[in-house]
Amino acid sequence: MSVDFLSTLQDQQIILYWILIAVMIVGVIGSVVPALPGSSLVLIAILLWGLVVGFGKIGVALGVAIAVLVISTAVDFLATFWGAKKAGVSRWGQIGAMVGLVAVLFGLLPPALVVGGPIIGLLIGPFLGAFIGEFLYRRNLKQALKAAVAVVASSLIGNLIQGVLALGAVIVFLITTWSSVMG
Repeated sequence: MSVDFLSTLQDQQIILYWILIAVMIVGVIGSVVPALPGSSLVLIAILLWGLVVGFGKIGVALGVAIAVLVISTAVDFLATFWGAKKAGVSRWGQIGAMVGLVAVLFGLLPPALVVGGPIIGLLIGPFLGAFIGEFLYRRNLKQALKAAVAVVASSLIGNLIQGVLALGAVIVFLITTWSSVMG
């Protein structure tokens, strides 16, 4: 092989590396923003890099990314469930929050409502669902409002934790691959 071909191949790998890092950053953002792909996007980017350079070179990063995906899934469920339980949200409020989220995702509620874009809609849907569900169950406006706030707050806290985990996976990837790519 000529030196020019090897140089071009290395340049292409560097370009791909930066593209995959950009995809991972989108994944970190997606871990925090509801309804966008998060940790799974980070894992997919690492898997693609493994296909290019060989999986033996990314073992630690791949293991961390898989663990982060599993933990993020658990955090997503547990944060909302724990926050709702801690605030005394009934099963009606929890189901209402899920129905509100599904209603926004399937376009049954305007995603942006009046202002704020789809992200606000993804917060307002579960808020309204939890509020309505809790109000139907308890017939108490104050308790229904408390339930709705608790569901949204705990979900946001879970998303922040997922973002930190996804960022950690990206950092591990960078630490374990940087010198071999940029070296």
